[in-house]
Amino acid sequence: MTDATNPAGTVIVAIDGPAGSGKSSVSKQVARRLGYGFLDTGAAYRALAWLALDRGTDTSDSTSVLDVMGDFDYAISLDPDEFWVRVGTADVTDAIREPQVSEAVSGVARVPAVRQSVNALFRSLVAASDLPGVVIEGRDITTVVAPDAPVRILLTAAPEVRAARRSAELTSQDAAAVAAALHRRDASDSAVVDFLTAAPGVEVVDSTHLDFHQTVDAVIGVIRTNVPAQDGSAR
Repeated sequence: MTDATNPAGTVIVAIDGPAGSGKSSVSKQVARRLGYGFLDTGAAYRALAWLALDRGTDTSDSTSVLDVMGDFDYAISLDPDEFWVRVGTADVTDAIREPQVSEAVSGVARVPAVRQSVNALFRSLVAASDLPGVVIEGRDITTVVAPDAPVRILLTAAPEVRAARRSAELTSQDAAAVAAALHRRDASDSAVVDFLTAAPGVEVVDSTHLDFHQTVDAVIGVIRTNVPAQDGSAR
């Protein structure tokens, strides 16, 4: 994106952060409070990984991943209260959160041509919206997808805190296994994009010692500082 807003005047809030930092849940609640849309960019990579696995594709093979990308019929809701993800006619909202997809997603996300194509998709989704604003969360959002957004935030927390939060979300999985998976995900993804260091102009919100509601308030505080008050602004 080359402007702070899209042609329709949609305010962009770009949020980066590592796995388990609370990006999705915090961003979704911020969007609710502001009356904005919510774009979970990680869902696109997860959906592509789901499609690759569904087809029996080796997600470590870039050529095979690109072949799947050619048939990637993807749709996602921007409504934080009516969130869904579809691949073709299949609703994969829940399926893309399964452990096997989490393990495979880095394999598809590391392919540069995939990232370029998916980033263009993100921009088109926001540009086509008629919302006052969209909170976009994921990896490299503040530097690649929306580097000129008026609000750019790195949401992070200490590794042990992120692991504990992720383990609490995935109650059916062993805490040590969750922590190990998160560590592997961080290590793999860091080879593709730096999501632990704030780029110039990006504000850090460290939620290590904040609860969920305090983190949401902190993010909204950054938005209020950088975006003029609008009708339907944060409550």
